[in-house]
Amino acid sequence: MSLYTDYLNEIETRKEQGLSPKPIDDAPLTEEVIAIIKDTGHEHRADALHYFIYNTLPGTTSAAGVKAQFLKQIILGTENVAEITPEYAFELLSHMKGGPSIEVLIDLVTGDDQAIAKQAAEVLKTQVFLYEADTERLKAAHQAGNAIVTEIIESYLQAEFFTKLPDVDEEVEVVTFVAAEGDISTDLLSPGNQAHSRADRELHGQCMIDEKAQKHIEELKLQHPDARVMLIAEKGTMGVGSSRMSGVNNVALWTGKQASPYVPFVNIAPVVAGTNGISPIFLTTVGVTGGIGVDLKNWVKKVDEDGNAILNNDGNPILEQKYSVETGTVLKINTKDKKLYSEDGEELVDMSASFTPQKMEFMKAGGSYAIVFGKKLQTFAAETLGVEAPLVFAPSREISHEGQGLTAVEKIFNANARGTTPGKVLHAGSDVRVGVNIVGSQDTTGLMTMQELEAMAATIVSPSVDGAYQSGCHTASVWDIKAQANTPRLMKFMNNFGLVTGRDPKGEYHAMTDVIHKVLNDITVSDWDVIIGGDSHTRMSKGVAFGADSGTVALALATGEASMPIPESVKVTFKGQMADHMDFRDVVHATQAQMLEQHGDNVFQGRVIEVHIGTLLADQAFTFTDWTAEMKAKASVCISDDETLIGSLELAKSRIQIMIDKGMEHDNGMLASLIAKADARIAEIKSGERPALRPDANAKYFAEVVVDLDAIVEPMIADPDVNNVDVSKRYTHDTIRPISFYKAEKHVDLGFVGSCMVHKGDIKIVAQMLRNLEAEHGEVTFKAPLVVTAPTYNIIDELKEEGDWEILQKYCGFEFDDAAPKTTARTEYENILYLERPGCNLCMGNQEKAEKGDTVLATSTRLFQGRVVADTAEKKGESLLASTPVVVLSAILGRTPTLDEYIKAVDGINLTKFAPPKKAPIDALSVHY
Repeated sequence: MSLYTDYLNEIETRKEQGLSPKPIDDAPLTEEVIAIIKDTGHEHRADALHYFIYNTLPGTTSAAGVKAQFLKQIILGTENVAEITPEYAFELLSHMKGGPSIEVLIDLVTGDDQAIAKQAAEVLKTQVFLYEADTERLKAAHQAGNAIVTEIIESYLQAEFFTKLPDVDEEVEVVTFVAAEGDISTDLLSPGNQAHSRADRELHGQCMIDEKAQKHIEELKLQHPDARVMLIAEKGTMGVGSSRMSGVNNVALWTGKQASPYVPFVNIAPVVAGTNGISPIFLTTVGVTGGIGVDLKNWVKKVDEDGNAILNNDGNPILEQKYSVETGTVLKINTKDKKLYSEDGEELVDMSASFTPQKMEFMKAGGSYAIVFGKKLQTFAAETLGVEAPLVFAPSREISHEGQGLTAVEKIFNANARGTTPGKVLHAGSDVRVGVNIVGSQDTTGLMTMQELEAMAATIVSPSVDGAYQSGCHTASVWDIKAQANTPRLMKFMNNFGLVTGRDPKGEYHAMTDVIHKVLNDITVSDWDVIIGGDSHTRMSKGVAFGADSGTVALALATGEASMPIPESVKVTFKGQMADHMDFRDVVHATQAQMLEQHGDNVFQGRVIEVHIGTLLADQAFTFTDWTAEMKAKASVCISDDETLIGSLELAKSRIQIMIDKGMEHDNGMLASLIAKADARIAEIKSGERPALRPDANAKYFAEVVVDLDAIVEPMIADPDVNNVDVSKRYTHDTIRPISFYKAEKHVDLGFVGSCMVHKGDIKIVAQMLRNLEAEHGEVTFKAPLVVTAPTYNIIDELKEEGDWEILQKYCGFEFDDAAPKTTARTEYENILYLERPGCNLCMGNQEKAEKGDTVLATSTRLFQGRVVADTAEKKGESLLASTPVVVLSAILGRTPTLDEYIKAVDGINLTKFAPPKKAPIDALSVHY
């Protein structure tokens, strides 16, 4: 019994860490546990029985297969376990969700024992995670005249698996816990540097906020046993930043309800809130677990007699409190009235948006997955019985405004919508099941996506998905013990599931640690595509892309669908001309600054940014669309000219071909089919049959922003403003400052050129600046370390061919070596150039990090605590974001430069330039989709 002995040893080790036994997910250990159970005199029998019942994971884990078969034997009477009666065995099967348990139930339903078949049927009627192999068996049995199976299908037609569930409680009492003031990033709830433990839910739960907060939450639960703890972002938005299922899982673990008594550490239904609501991605994840998201609106702008906002000395609106949500405050949520009340019954805020019919269904079903699969199951039943399905679920909201044109995202949704009224044109606000073309899973959330796929009993990627990719970029920097343990099994699972993987499970092609967003940008081969990716920076320069939690990624992989309302759009256009010394990254920063100047509030938040940037190829345009995640936008759509789009698609084809040449093609031929799809799209554009996607001239936007390029006269820096007296203003991307603000006095401890925000041109800029400075001074010396990380291997290969890599090598004191990757993270830096392995590197914060208290100037995207920087007792870490030339020059000087120093340093360098399209947009009024 070696595996069981090892398991006992692991239990003792975890006990020292204050942890429970780790859930069992592998078959051989489960088989040993069963063998002990069968031995009625075994000293460990009681423990083994407990582990079998309460600690064996369901779904399609190999352990679940063994468990389901043993329960089947108990039901049939071929095995006898006194503690597990046949009735109890059926109950255990009912909590196993799908896969092997469904197979066993169908076996029993179609077996010879009618009494057992009827019992199995009652359980099967409650299940929703059925796939084609399961429904085909039921269909065949129905057609063969099996009356019990017909009864099951009739139950599915009526959706009794949903209608017989308890209704949502009319009143939910909550007690508040203010987790922080200002925007709360998912890093506070699930730190990036603890990414390795996300699949171990109990262990990962220990990293949420801090131990003091966890103890406080436990105290609140004891003090208010009838209330649920509501986690709050006071004066901010809850869940900004990364798209982390692990963040919601942690909140649910500490404040939610256990999903099943037989599945350890899987909790659902958390209640989360923010003064400014919930980040769109985070809110979707809350819906996955059937939770409640609350837009508190407890602080409002103070206004004068004319209704104008009163500003403070810094020019920011003064806020006044409408009601208090101080930690320990008891409030009441009425799900019928859809309002939040004080403990005494005073109405505080309307919550209609939190309790739409669709969200209420998620809450009743225990999460959105059950609704998605339930609807598919009802459709199967209707088709099998040859009848129309009764209206059980809330009808999709279909909003259509006669005579109103479509925005770009509305066109994409209309083209890819499923299950909507035929011929009806839908506008923003409509609820849509939308087909997904491209899906990406990244490595620090991929293990959770694995778990979700196993839990929903999925075995292969949906045939309707054109392209699916598993990256290795977030753990590329350090090949430590954790990465060595987790990454290979992730790649093996995903490759078996049907994804192209960055690492080859067989070890035949070179590991590719390219940044996931860059790869997805390359394999997106149509401007009409819908993309779902396991990272908030899933923003493409073609199609419309949504960053998503690991669960939504799993659902998209398994079903080829996602469900969401069609978002509103904000139109961004440009006027004027870029100055020669400016880089396009400054246009990106200026867009946010000018938007705030024009509108006061962030009109991008929760909406799609439709950016009319048609003359920039995919790599360069990606710099803008990628940044929109930091603008708190839900997504972005890039409007391209025909010629530019063709160029971008040809570039995508060449990059996909490189992947094929490297041996990355999957047995299913996925990459080759993407090239064929790109060729088809190019042919459509060239023939005029279907030009590049454009909005209608009479489309309606929530707002419009016009960026004045003439007003951008000096480099811009996004500043975390860590010392702002208003803590809610710290670590936001709303503080955009010109370089002159710093008067060449801002000390820089570390420079970083890398992450998804840079392209090949950025690395060439680094090389050319080194050449220029060498020509002027004879040699280049750094007064601060400079870390350079190309996002992809393709870029490095091209730089070597074009002669730029040589100058970088000349000045580097460290160059990555794939044959001997780092096994420990760097903790100290010298004043040299570091050439790091392609991937996310410092931007992630899970492996490489700046020294505590450092001021870092970076091209990356993250400026909040816990990612690139951390604090010391004496100094707050600062992560300022700027263009590549500003970062390089600052590392060489050890400070921010003057404008004159900057202009001189970039003289003659081909910076990323942008000129707005001069020709009028093609009118596509006659073609909605």
